[in-house]
Amino acid sequence: MTSPAGYPGRPPEIAGTPEPPYYAVIFTSRRASEHEGYSEMADRMEELAREQPGFLGVESVREGDMGITVSYWDSPDAIERWRKHVEHREAQRLGRSNWYDEYAVRMARVERGRTFVRVRGRDFEGVEGV
Repeated sequence: MTSPAGYPGRPPEIAGTPEPPYYAVIFTSRRASEHEGYSEMADRMEELAREQPGFLGVESVREGDMGITVSYWDSPDAIERWRKHVEHREAQRLGRSNWYDEYAVRMARVERGRTFVRVRGRDFEGVEGV
């Protein structure tokens, strides 16, 4: 598993999210052999998403040509605004024409969540939205 674009050597992070409900957009992709400009655009899209109203967090991993990015949002309206953002639309166009052989986008409402973290040998567990 590799770290998110733009953060070489840094392990992927688990997004901190609020208590449910909230929404997840799951973007699963198989990258084409053409990668020119991809990393820069991926970095820009994450930066831009973080600036959007309703954005809650993102998790992203890539192994070879397969990748999964999950972004979290506070509402379907926030997701729709992001989908229609002019810079994001250009990234979508470039993705279809240059960077992806295949992708799927799925949206889901998160009803419950569980967390676990080990800090200095101590385990902490939490349950959200029960």
